This record gives sequence, C-alpha cells and structure tokens, in this order.
Amino acid sequence: MSSNGFKDRVAIVAMGCTKFKDHWDKSADDLVVDAVEECISQTNGRIELKDVDAYWVGTQGSGMAGVTVSRPLHVSAPVTRIENYCATGSDSLRNAAYAVGSGAYDMVMAVGVEKLKDSPYSGLTAAWPPADGTRVDWTAPASFSLLAPAYAKKFGLDNETMRDVLTHIAWKSHQNGALNSRAQFRKGVSKETINRSPQIAGQLGVFDCSGVSDGSAAAIVVRAEDAYKYTDTPMFVKALSLVSGTGAGLRVSDYDFTSFPEVEASAIEAYRQAGVTNPRSEISFAEVHDCFTPTELVLMEDLGFSERGMAWRDVLDGLFDLGGALPINPDGGLKSFGHPIGASGLRMLFECWLQFSGNAGERQLENPSLGLTHNLGGQPGECVSFVSIVGNNLG
Repeated sequence: MSSNGFKDRVAIVAMGCTKFKDHWDKSADDLVVDAVEECISQTNGRIELKDVDAYWVGTQGSGMAGVTVSRPLHVSAPVTRIENYCATGSDSLRNAAYAVGSGAYDMVMAVGVEKLKDSPYSGLTAAWPPADGTRVDWTAPASFSLLAPAYAKKFGLDNETMRDVLTHIAWKSHQNGALNSRAQFRKGVSKETINRSPQIAGQLGVFDCSGVSDGSAAAIVVRAEDAYKYTDTPMFVKALSLVSGTGAGLRVSDYDFTSFPEVEASAIEAYRQAGVTNPRSEISFAEVHDCFTPTELVLMEDLGFSERGMAWRDVLDGLFDLGGALPINPDGGLKSFGHPIGASGLRMLFECWLQFSGNAGERQLENPSLGLTHNLGGQPGECVSFVSIVGNNLG
C-alpha cells in the first residue's frame, strides 16, 4: 500500500470545537452551528460562510445526507456525509483535504458532529446490517479488554504491574483533561480512585473507558500557497493515511491481541508521506485513539513510539506525560475530553491547532513542530485506522 503523498499541499487555516459534554439543551444542529461559527470567527473577517465552496460532514448517527450541515447553516452547497466508524471525523477532513489538493475547490470545510446523550444507546449508535451469523457478538469494552491480559502474557508482566500501567494512562489523561476547559471530565483523579473503580469488563474499570458525550468540531482547508491570506498561523498537512483491515484477526487463530496491524500499516504510510524516519524523536506530540487504556498502550508500539514490548515501561517512566519527551493526548484524549464519534478526529486536530498557534493554555508545549493524530474504528482484529501528521511550517 502506498500513495503519491500529500505533504504541504493543503493547510488548515481555521478551526472550531464545542465543549464535549452532556449537551441536553442543544441539538446536533446547534452543535454544528457553534463549531462552525467559532471556526469562521478565527479568521477575523477574512473568511465568510459564503466563501466555502463545499463541505464534508462526519457523523455516525446524528444526521443523514448533506442536510446535516446545509440545514443548520442555511447554505446551498455540495455537502458530502462521511461515516467510517470512530475515524468518521478524521475521514471528513481527509476527503475535504483531497478535494482542495486535487484542484477541485479553493476552500472547503470539514465538520464532525455527534449527539449521543439523547438516546438510550451508548458508544457506537449504528445498527449492524444483516449478516451470516458469524460476526462476534461482544461489547466494545469486552473486545478491548482482551488487549491487557494478552499484552501482559506476551511480555511477561504480572497483574499488579499491568494494573499500574493502565492506571497511569488513565491518571495522565485526567490530569491533562483537568487543564482543558472544553473537556467532558475536568477533574484530576487519583490513582487510588482509578484502581478502586467498578469493573466493566475483564481488567477494565470505569476509569479505563472513554467518555460518551455530545460535541462538534470544524476545520477550513485551503491550498498551502493561499494559507497566509487567512491566518498568521496555518497548520500544514504533511500526511493523511487511512487503512481498512480485512478482518482477518477475527478469523485466524494466531491473532494475539497485542497489536493492530491496520494501525501499524497506516502509521508506516503516514511516516513515508511526511518523511518521518524516527517518530519517537521527530513527532512533538500525538493525539491517539485511547478508547480504552490498553488501547493506548498497544498504540504506542504500533505507532513506533516504543519498541515492541517496551511501551509499558515508557508509560511508567512518564515518557508520554504532559511533561515527558513525547506527550500523548495533552488535551485529555477520548478518555477525558470525551468521544462524540463523528467529532473526535477533528477534535484531535483542534488540539494540534491550539498547540501550534500557542493557544493551548496551561497545557501548552514548548515549540512543537509536528503533531500526529490517530483514530481507530471497529474492534481488535477488524478495524479501520487513520493517521495524520500536521506541522506549523512548510518543508
């Protein structure tokens, strides 16, 4: 798998993001309007809604067709609705960026939105289509809970050490989220509280699972050469990589639940596009799909941030803490910021936008140059994976 690359052909010149929380008083339409209005406002009058040539909207269950955006914004324009599991918001940006890069449009907008709290459902809201009866019937916590004992067995960790690793990941996320005014959970949580939380599935407790929330985010994309017309701090796209797996992990006996092959493949392709040869040292920070704490652990190795079998040690050593050499999820991640499915991928890019423009507040990093975002949709053994790399300078 390879592509012709996409480095420095397009730039994001404005972004907006709502708070992720229980928005009982707002509809999906309201959230779209809020995110888009903030996005437009970032340009200080240099862009108006009428300047946007086309839209891509990502949502799994909070809207049908392009009217998900055109109706609340009162625009008559090409609007494409995207759905790709938890990579939905990222894929809306990917499609929007390729539309500009191809020359089809001069300026487009990617929007992600999800309203999860007004229904009896939790997490993924779509119904599975009829199948042949061989699909594995398990919950998301159940499927991802298999990662922890598999990792511990393969790399020789005892139960206490494994619990310490997962606890540190959850603790880090809540420490970061406490610094983020838009996060769903804005309170630091002690490691003792995390360890004592009610169990959900396997070794996973309440604090090992990401939040279910409402939210929306938006981004304006233009050609790289036009970026400085609209902002002094554009964010340049270095790589966009998406891999949909074959689902072989659920059909073969040797899949061991200690890696996501789709993530590894999408990361390799993204690094190739961006010219990154040592992600551990070249990536300034990353926003990854920490739907569950063991997911983040495994991702550190699939993304090349840790050697195989060593991510647990890097976690405990604080490498991925906000003050570490490679901060992971400085905004709190899915775990603390929340996970409105269609908006999450764009929310990750929003954190990159804030970091590069120096507007991340108490969690601001010193001189970041390259950021990585990652979404995983589906389940261990059968998933899609998206990786983007963005930067604050050309070249």
